[in-house]
Amino acid sequence: MKVKSSHRGPSPAGKRGRRRPRVRVTADGHGLVSRAGTRLLADVAERSGLGADLSAALAPVVKAPRRHAPGEVLVDLAVTLASGGEYVSDLKTLRDQPGLFGEVASQPTAWRLLDSIDEGLLASLQAARRASRARAWAAGLAPAKLTLDFDATLVNLHSEKERAEPTYKKGFGYHPLLVYLDQTREALAAKLRPGSAGANTAADHVELLDAAVAQLPVTTKADDPDHGADVLVRADSAGATHGFVDAIVAKGFEFSIGFDITEAVRRAITDVPADAWQVPMDQDLEDRDGAGVAEITAYLDLSAWPEGTRAIGRREEPHVGANFNLFDPDGWRHQVFITNSADPDIVYLEARHRCHAHVEDHIKDAKATGLLRFPGQRFASNSAWLLVVLMAQDLLVWAQGLCFEGDLATCLPKRLRYCALHVAGRLVRTGRRTFLRLDAAWPWAEQLAAAFERLGGLCFAT
Repeated sequence: MKVKSSHRGPSPAGKRGRRRPRVRVTADGHGLVSRAGTRLLADVAERSGLGADLSAALAPVVKAPRRHAPGEVLVDLAVTLASGGEYVSDLKTLRDQPGLFGEVASQPTAWRLLDSIDEGLLASLQAARRASRARAWAAGLAPAKLTLDFDATLVNLHSEKERAEPTYKKGFGYHPLLVYLDQTREALAAKLRPGSAGANTAADHVELLDAAVAQLPVTTKADDPDHGADVLVRADSAGATHGFVDAIVAKGFEFSIGFDITEAVRRAITDVPADAWQVPMDQDLEDRDGAGVAEITAYLDLSAWPEGTRAIGRREEPHVGANFNLFDPDGWRHQVFITNSADPDIVYLEARHRCHAHVEDHIKDAKATGLLRFPGQRFASNSAWLLVVLMAQDLLVWAQGLCFEGDLATCLPKRLRYCALHVAGRLVRTGRRTFLRLDAAWPWAEQLAAAFERLGGLCFAT
């Protein structure tokens, strides 16, 4: 007697269980748009007057009336980068949706504009950015404190470009220096430099200090020593040059700058009494075990630095797997910074200095917003591209700071793009009005709609 097996072989392809719903794809939709949330960035730029300010600055290169105002072309480029674009050709993501973004310039038009910007026009464009920033601050973005963070980064290139040179990390490209306002995350200023540029070039730091202060739409102690706003300048040890520190002090600002651990600093650290080390704070303002903070000013000769300069050291246990060096007293790792602050609370000063690490996050955001791509051959046009990157970062933080609440107000660009900027929608025209309808099932649709509504209620008058 033959027994039938109960085992069944694989089901035919058409009979398998489906993990996704069955769909039929057609190309007959109407009014659909992608990147609907990106329109918010364009609206922020328009409300702040950025395009008009940039067009006024670019008036010298406009020989005749143009179909696309030059400032608006730069704004469209900045919106493209803020939305995740990397190249000039990515303008098509806006140009292909005129119902949402209006008429957008072609790629050749954008190229010609970038190539026409020289060093003099860059200075004018920076002044235009300040005027728009003043309106954004008037709308509610103005911070209570002002902290300027300096840092440089390497950008490797894969083709020959003017003034691209080998870097100290054996790469090839540029070595831009950037300045961010920590409280708002705004990109204030940047300088494009050859790859061989030194990290501790005082002249570059001083130049950017002036450019960054000029971007602040408030009166600082540099202009009004008695009633001007206080400014803190932070940098890593690359900023520990006499020229840069003297320039900071000349403006009446405070500084907090990393300091190289030389032989003299090592001796000073070992001279600090054991009971002088205090327990530092972590990011939650709780005591951090396995670390210490002490002032080493009395054990170090700082007479060459401005009067009132202090040196503060930090020690901590090395992380698991770290390699030791010859100078690791009792197994501690040490860091030192100098400051001219008179605040006696060295625990607070040390915690404040560690916040300089925020600038590394801002530079990572810049690299996700066009900084890794310098499309031009000429150094001047690539400097203009760097300026567009700064504007793209500003548009992102302006939109987040003014229009969003909750996690979308502080999240990284990648998350903001996924949750809000790249959302699809439908344009519906009723009578004389046009509605942008978002998918009600999208988890962040309500937040995005509220952001558009909040923007409409802001006052950008200065």
